[in-house]
Amino acid sequence: MTDLREPRQDRSRVTRQRLLEAAIECLAEVGWSGSTVSVVAERAGVSRGAAQHHFPTREDLVTSAVEYVTEERLALLRSHAADLPTGPGRTQAVVDMVEHMYTGAVFGAAIHLWVAASSDAKLRERVLKLEAQVGRETHRLALDLLGVDESVPGVREAVQATLDLARGLGLANLLSDDGRRRARVLRQWATMLDAAVADARIA
Repeated sequence: MTDLREPRQDRSRVTRQRLLEAAIECLAEVGWSGSTVSVVAERAGVSRGAAQHHFPTREDLVTSAVEYVTEERLALLRSHAADLPTGPGRTQAVVDMVEHMYTGAVFGAAIHLWVAASSDAKLRERVLKLEAQVGRETHRLALDLLGVDESVPGVREAVQATLDLARGLGLANLLSDDGRRRARVLRQWATMLDAAVADARIA
């Protein structure tokens, strides 16, 4: 007897993924106010009812979308860890990878979510939890890629400063293409970071 559950589960997963990706696109393009469940469902090519089956509220849909895409990007960075150079160029490569986390549609979508959360207590509670989780995972990934021991004094702060710097540069990039200046800043920061964590390398 043919098991119909697996094809149905596959369709459900595909529908969910299409909704999450469409939500990110909508949020980046039209912001929170324009990213209604109906608009996202239409872009994803599914019915509103199907969208609400997976995500009962807009808050569920949009925060899940940011979490999903961020996890996908972190997984992609981890998969490229083996491609990173060894020696002096590694720190620069890691800094560049972190910077890529804060440019593009995903970060733009997250900014719209932050702005909406600043005046919506219910949404803010969810966004704070999401950002704390993303922050922890990104910090852990940066430590792993740099190959440094966080217990060494100053290392945690140096890595966190790298994330904060990349976030700030990504924010500036939303208003204008700041690529050349950003590259110069990141090169200088990579040199400073390399010196700051030199004694914390894990053998």
